[in-house]
Amino acid sequence: MIRNRITEMLGVRYPIVQAPMGWIARAQLASAVSNAGAMGIIETSSGDLEGVRGEIVKMRQLTDKPFGVNVAQAFVRDPDIVKFVIDQGVKFVSTSAGDPTKYCGQLKEAGLTVFHVVPSLAAALKAVEAGVDGLIVEGSEGGGFKNPRDVATMVLLPLVCSRVGLPIIAAGGITDGRTMAAAFALGAEGVQMGTRMVSAAESPVHENWKTAIVEARETDTVFLNRFGPGPALRALRTEKTTAYEKSPPADGVMGEFRNALALYFGGDMEAAIALSGQVAGRIDSVKPVAEIIRETAAEFESVTADLGARYGVTA
Repeated sequence: MIRNRITEMLGVRYPIVQAPMGWIARAQLASAVSNAGAMGIIETSSGDLEGVRGEIVKMRQLTDKPFGVNVAQAFVRDPDIVKFVIDQGVKFVSTSAGDPTKYCGQLKEAGLTVFHVVPSLAAALKAVEAGVDGLIVEGSEGGGFKNPRDVATMVLLPLVCSRVGLPIIAAGGITDGRTMAAAFALGAEGVQMGTRMVSAAESPVHENWKTAIVEARETDTVFLNRFGPGPALRALRTEKTTAYEKSPPADGVMGEFRNALALYFGGDMEAAIALSGQVAGRIDSVKPVAEIIRETAAEFESVTADLGARYGVTA
């Protein structure tokens, strides 16, 4: 068990958070994460709030451990989203893809713990001013939707940590205990995993997607839509995304997500865009969530102990 501000605020055994991936971060995956002692998250970026409500009901049947909900502001424009989240009875919410001032006050007034996802120092300082309880600092090597002015975790995380005193969860490039230890060395008190969880045994995505992650090299992601319209994103390299890397559609790539379910659950890797981080190049097998969490925590302890023994200063 690791004890710090993140574990105390979230009520978890390990300061590991599962990323809120649209259509994927639902009860099947999130309950496995929570049951393993980490923080499972239910997504809203699919925009399917009725479906999300049903997934939260399932969560309460599958786990008695803490879990949270993400509000992806760019994708959920329901004016009642705050009431929706509060009514679910969760205690932790992460907000992302939007202005941190929009919902923070209402959520905190209702007694929720609020973390905001940030891709830059300016965004971090704005979130702190908005009154958030903590930050999820997301480097550009992570999968999914991104700031087009990309900054890697190795640069962004220590920069934000040097200017912000709130507890910070590192995202982007995290897949095991070694990368977790690196994030802690840079100032984080927790980590978020996305691609590692997409490839987990309990992930609901089609086996073709999991196989593509396992077989990917470290160079097998592409950064798309840097010049818009819409958000930039990092995805697995396929014939479609390789073509779009050089010649994106005039109206951007967001239209590809109309066919997302054919890829996510039908296994057609060219039907849409498979969001993925660069850590796909380090994932070599599909494992159960409990094993991923257990191995990550054990390796984190081993790495930090070894570094202390080799480089620690004695009195």
